[in-house]
Amino acid sequence: MTQVETGRGAGSVRELPPDTASLARGLPECEPGSLVALGAHGGVAAAPAAGLDLLFGRDEPGVHIAVGEDDPRVSRRHGLLHCDGQRWTIRNTGVVPIRLPGSQLLPSGHEQPLPVSYTPVFIRTGPGREHLLEIRVASPAEPGPPAPPPAPPADPAGRPATWELTARERLVLVALGQRYLRHEANPQPRTWNQVAEQLAELQPDQRWTPGAAEDTVREVRARLARTVAGLTRDQLAGQDDDTLNHNLLVELLVDTTVVPPDLRLLGNPPGTG
Repeated sequence: MTQVETGRGAGSVRELPPDTASLARGLPECEPGSLVALGAHGGVAAAPAAGLDLLFGRDEPGVHIAVGEDDPRVSRRHGLLHCDGQRWTIRNTGVVPIRLPGSQLLPSGHEQPLPVSYTPVFIRTGPGREHLLEIRVASPAEPGPPAPPPAPPADPAGRPATWELTARERLVLVALGQRYLRHEANPQPRTWNQVAEQLAELQPDQRWTPGAAEDTVREVRARLARTVAGLTRDQLAGQDDDTLNHNLLVELLVDTTVVPPDLRLLGNPPGTG
């Protein structure tokens, strides 16, 4: 993937293949305090080491994680993930701002600490074109002997780990909830007209209409409503589709049924343009 040097601690950096699961669903095996970064074509897992720098950008041979390789507006070395031995930071070394969760922008030359959690970051280079880098920092080692793994909690409602969706349902839900997948501040579902217009551009032979998109989502809401509250008008009298769709999208994001890499279904792969 890359020929760059990783600086001190180089031996603790390993490559991850492109089929690595979204980091929203958890971490691959790694040391405590590690940073894992994943683009569309793979990534790296790096144990904490003072002075360790990881580069990302479009210069695939010259960075650790390739992002936006075919987009000239992404800088060759657009960002830097740095470890001081205990904490990780992200620095924008490119031209275009990096968007963090909550619609916070990281301008060129600015640096910010990364939380011990999942952090999707986007480089938006133009209308309808953006590139995703998933980042997740593992918890540091706890003092004392490791605790035994907890038993899986019982779920008397029978809620699965993730919900089963057809390919059609997933596509419609990603179009409906793309603002949530981008971790925008105060996201709202898109309108049925907006969803249908985007899907019609993606699949002109499918005759997408606002009603077709609405029916697809209502079927999902009705199916999940057997287990999850707040998804139908029978459960929440007087509520409009926006409220019910918001509740549905929150449910699907919290249990990682849909994750930020699903944005690639919209014909705008966030890691490849």
